[in-house]
Amino acid sequence: MAEKGVLIVVSGFSGAGKGTIVKRIVSKSDDYALSISMTTRAPREGEEDGKSYFFVSKERFEEAISNGELLEFATFVGNYYGTPRKYVEEMISQGKDVILEIEMQGAIQVKTRFPDAILIFVTPPSAEELKRRLTERGTEDEATINKRMRRAYEESEFVDRYDYLLVNDDLDKCVEELHVLIEASHHKPGCSSGLLKKIHEELTIYA
Repeated sequence: MAEKGVLIVVSGFSGAGKGTIVKRIVSKSDDYALSISMTTRAPREGEEDGKSYFFVSKERFEEAISNGELLEFATFVGNYYGTPRKYVEEMISQGKDVILEIEMQGAIQVKTRFPDAILIFVTPPSAEELKRRLTERGTEDEATINKRMRRAYEESEFVDRYDYLLVNDDLDKCVEELHVLIEASHHKPGCSSGLLKKIHEELTIYA
């Protein structure tokens, strides 16, 4: 029987590099799988149902909310987005470590509904470096950058709700550190509940 996987939730300040880290970590091992979101928005060219997203109607999404089928959900530009519990649990039962990149509010929802999830927050080494990265993107004006910095300040007050803090100072090193954290998370008691249950049953003869 394959060892169960774990759910890894990755968040971080805008500009911290979490998207790049997630892409790199998923390509590192076949044991990693990206979480697939459910959405009510229409598919874009090249997107496939069940690969890019699970595309559903508004009625079906609201049914999923009512039935507790989602680990988290939110609305964006008039469309619903959410993380289906069933897909995550199926991947985990197959021994896959599921990687979910999501903003802080969603991550906290996931932890409430899936307590065994491991929450990891990505940050640059300093606020100065964060602003430098946002500026060097060259895609936003100063007012927008300052708005992102204000949001980072607000988010920083809740980072202690995460299990691990990952400092993205060197990309290769950061990806390797994330890999090590995921491997270590397999040894947390909650992630080895099947083994612990088996040992407990074997020990009943000594009770």
